[in-house]
Amino acid sequence: MTIRTRFAPSPTGYLHLGGLRTALYTYLFAKKNGGKFILRIEDTDQEREVEGAVELIYKSLRQAGLIYDEGPDVGGDFGPYIQTERKDSYLPFAMELVKSGAAYPCFCTKEELQERRDAATAKGEQWKYDKHCLHMTREEALSRMESGEPCVIRQNIPTTGFASFEDALYGHVEAPCDTLDDNVLIKADGLPTYNFANVIDDHLMGITHVMRGTEYLSSTPKYNLLYTAFGWDAPIYIHLSPVMKDASRKLSKRYGDPSFEDLLSQGYVKDAIINFIALLGWSPGDEREFFTMDELVEAFDVKGLSKAPAIFNTEKLVWFNHEYISRMPFDSYLEMVTPWFDRVLASKNMDYRRLAELMHTRTEVFDRVPDMVSFLAELPEYDIAIYTHKKMKTDAEISLKVLELSLEALTNQDDFSEEALKETLMGLAAANEMKTGQIMWPVRIAISGQQSTPGGTTEIAYLLGKDESLRRMKIGIEKLKANTK
Repeated sequence: MTIRTRFAPSPTGYLHLGGLRTALYTYLFAKKNGGKFILRIEDTDQEREVEGAVELIYKSLRQAGLIYDEGPDVGGDFGPYIQTERKDSYLPFAMELVKSGAAYPCFCTKEELQERRDAATAKGEQWKYDKHCLHMTREEALSRMESGEPCVIRQNIPTTGFASFEDALYGHVEAPCDTLDDNVLIKADGLPTYNFANVIDDHLMGITHVMRGTEYLSSTPKYNLLYTAFGWDAPIYIHLSPVMKDASRKLSKRYGDPSFEDLLSQGYVKDAIINFIALLGWSPGDEREFFTMDELVEAFDVKGLSKAPAIFNTEKLVWFNHEYISRMPFDSYLEMVTPWFDRVLASKNMDYRRLAELMHTRTEVFDRVPDMVSFLAELPEYDIAIYTHKKMKTDAEISLKVLELSLEALTNQDDFSEEALKETLMGLAAANEMKTGQIMWPVRIAISGQQSTPGGTTEIAYLLGKDESLRRMKIGIEKLKANTK
């Protein structure tokens, strides 16, 4: 048997991270077992569809490296792979169930249903459909359908016994039939509901394994009743624990939690995101944390899945991202960081290669880079208190003296390379019987306006160039003079 898995998102916006994890696990399971990974677009909820969302799904999966073997834009032997394009295939199956008694037409209007629901609520009862239209003769029901009267087709859930299924992770799952609602299979507009379409499509597409969130655990018994009614073999189910924002809330687009596209736009590295997502609810069974996609395929095993909710720890993602960036080949880093440098330094004649060398191991997330280097574009306002450094034994008075000496020395210096600057400033320290740090610290504060910088004094002075470095030192001198009178 060839393993066939599917990822079946609704085109309602960006690919959220819970969906990405489902797609990843579905892909890994198929590839680990030499099977096929299929993309199907479940767009029967036309009211919630977002324009352009289908193309975003294609793009996101490709960016993530989850290359599907069959899908709407790549074709395959089991198409169409968009549900609305399969519209005509669902009603015949529904009518087959009507014929066997496993389903029935329902002509209740929305107003009638709401009235009965309100009445149940008033009594403190939980309402479910009361099989009102099941008592109609089949002949009458078919006649009313043929006359064009609006109706839906409902599943006829047994009133006794249990509906059950076997899950690869949760084992035997069952629900009393008298607690299950006669859910709608075909809506009044002729389109199937998710509950019906996914069963029909999974069967027609030969899907052998279904991986999806635990929110479907409660409805899967009803799906299995449909498989039984048709006499079909049900797929093997693997329900996945939710990805949580925190202990009380599920990660959700609704609350503005980031999508895969959001993380990419913020400067997270694709491979870091995938590696991090893979470990949200799955363990390789050893201490490894870093995986290539091929290594994930090799290591993935359903036995490593956890039933416990996975917490989306942003700090852990940042750590992963920093590790991936630090291990990135330098030229690849330079290519990726350049657009972020450009956001604040595009108008400056800046040595990006040297700046990238200083930033490479300091970069956690690329969208933090502009703030980290913005001082090179414009000297920020700063308090002269930062000139005081107990370890360096400097204060405002010493710093003023140092800046005046350094300004004179550097004004007469044509070579502004790091090596030449270091030689000059160290010589200045020796000539004035000062420690090197007592010279370097005030100069760095003056030219950067901050205590922490990527690179030291000579690196920053080189990047700024002679004219800008001297200009900033003069500003520092004036600030110190104004505050030390």
